[in-house]
Amino acid sequence: MKIRINSICFAIFLMLIPQVAAAQNNDTVSGEKGTDMLVDAVLLRPLGLATTLAGVVLTVVALPFTIPSGSVQASARELISKPAVYTFKRPLGDFGNDER
Repeated sequence: MKIRINSICFAIFLMLIPQVAAAQNNDTVSGEKGTDMLVDAVLLRPLGLATTLAGVVLTVVALPFTIPSGSVQASARELISKPAVYTFKRPLGDFGNDER
């Protein structure tokens, strides 16, 4: 049971990482563009991928609740599309909050 709770907490943590990083402005975070690119490539992109995959799982789990309410698209957009855009469409080292 403890492993399941830890797994759920970790999944929630992974879902929040791209949102926190996306809140940064367009300037460099560390003061150096190369360092920002390195942190993005080594840490944030893999976490974004994990968040996207967790969003897919959560969207499928939530289908019994979202289908009757008609909120499947909104759920998929928040749990899958936004993390996927953050992970795959954003330029490396760019932590801007603008939608692409």
